[in-house]
Amino acid sequence: MAWIVLFVAGILEIGWAVGLKYTDGFTRPVPSVLTAAAIVASMALLSLAARTLPIGTAYAVWVGIGAVGAAVLGMVLFDEPRNPGRLFFLALLVVSILGLKLTTRIEEPPTRAPTEILDPEQT
Repeated sequence: MAWIVLFVAGILEIGWAVGLKYTDGFTRPVPSVLTAAAIVASMALLSLAARTLPIGTAYAVWVGIGAVGAAVLGMVLFDEPRNPGRLFFLALLVVSILGLKLTTRIEEPPTRAPTEILDPEQT
């Protein structure tokens, strides 16, 4: 379930990254509200996924999905440059994301919050 949540968070990251193009510096109300909502939802879902996935893996996958998706949509929607080098490195990111997925174990959530673990009164 954490991987599905993380994937949705990555899709929302693509949405807010592309949405930034439409906000005109957050001066257009509707695109600005939609972009801000996507930012909040994306980070909330990343936080949920990070409860059971290692934070380094979750963050790398989240950023990777967002980067690849935003770059591909930039090429399709905004006629951004397409060249063999760029496509190769985007494909390399996809392979890296899949590699992290295939080599990462889901962890059990901690029984205590990290702040409780570091509380000096409990040591």
